[in-house]
Amino acid sequence: MTGATWFGYLARTVLTFMFWASGLAKLIGFDAGVAEMAHFGLEPATLFNIATIIVQLGGSLLIIFNRWTWLGAGALAVFTALTIPIAHNFWTMEEPIKTIEFHVVMEHITVIGALMVVAWKSR
Repeated sequence: MTGATWFGYLARTVLTFMFWASGLAKLIGFDAGVAEMAHFGLEPATLFNIATIIVQLGGSLLIIFNRWTWLGAGALAVFTALTIPIAHNFWTMEEPIKTIEFHVVMEHITVIGALMVVAWKSR
């Protein structure tokens, strides 16, 4: 494996860490994942947890192994965008959590931008 190939795998693994780590946590602690979905009003919570695991792990693997990368990046970008109104709706919150969630949303938007670059450069 060349240095460039190795670095590519490392970069794609680090980029997707927030997704595959979350997906693994929801898979290993399935009941906790279901409780998280229910907490955010996503019913049926079990189905939403399964779908989340599939998107997070599947999208991550597509990016990490550089196969249908555009699809994995697109799926994770849409997933990330959907979490904003569902879990990080700072505009409905009181301080100090409002500012904290605002910063989380800014980070999510940045991750979406990075996933857009991945999709663009993979074509």
